[in-house]
Amino acid sequence: MYAARLRTLPLSVSGIIVGTAVAKYHGKSDSLIFILALLTTIGFQITSNFANDYGDGVKGADNASRIGPKRALQSGLLSQGELRYGIIVSIIISLIFVGGLVYTAFGNQKVEYLLLFSIFGLLSIWAAIKYTVGNSAYGYRGLGDLFVFLFFGLLAVLGSMFLYTKFITQMSLLPAVAIGLLCTAVLNLNNLRDFESDKKSKKNTLVVLMGFENGKRYHCSLLLISFLCTVIFMVFSFSNWLVYPPLLAFVFIFVHLLKVYNTREPVLFDPELKKLALSTFFLAILIFISCYYKF
Repeated sequence: MYAARLRTLPLSVSGIIVGTAVAKYHGKSDSLIFILALLTTIGFQITSNFANDYGDGVKGADNASRIGPKRALQSGLLSQGELRYGIIVSIIISLIFVGGLVYTAFGNQKVEYLLLFSIFGLLSIWAAIKYTVGNSAYGYRGLGDLFVFLFFGLLAVLGSMFLYTKFITQMSLLPAVAIGLLCTAVLNLNNLRDFESDKKSKKNTLVVLMGFENGKRYHCSLLLISFLCTVIFMVFSFSNWLVYPPLLAFVFIFVHLLKVYNTREPVLFDPELKKLALSTFFLAILIFISCYYKF
């Protein structure tokens, strides 16, 4: 349970909630698809957390100089063998959820969609593992941000929307980008916190590659562009100001932005991780309420 990092789960399902909301905006909903999509995403996230714990532990990125919470392998709570076993079990469970989800959404009538989303499921599991595991781990090459944006933003929002509607719209790209950028910002904040230890262990995150101060500027850009995308989506999608509460979530996000901008010590970023993750989840819930209220 400790290695599963349950506090990361609200952020991981934010894209599914927003994708479901946008589908509801277009008059489409299905409770079983929603539940299976949530379970599938949670399975992916736990697999990723196990693999991240294992990969960083084996490579030495999780060491005594690390600022954040101790990891299961690093602290000795789990052995390498136990953690590998957990990864395998988690993958199997995730595959079961993927199968149930795509069959519920498409049955055997839309074979091409079933195959496409099965491939998306396999790619999601691959991405969860290869972030830190293996010699070619993309998280050690500055590509973690890109993959988080693609999988937690575009695929989560647009993919889950498509499960209900069997189509996507240009306007739905805006909330997908907004959520993707916020999820990327959470990863970037984690990398800002771990800047010194990552640099020493040669974990070349984007922050290590661009430098600490540029990492902070990049962080602010992610939050501001996310806000802009959300505003445009709300303005062009809703005429009633009563469904504008999602913008309230950015009050907390902008308070966080000022805190990050004025922070000089990496250790002080740790409390901000939870705040930004919960603010993103809060935004997703408010978007869901607004889209539901429209109908």
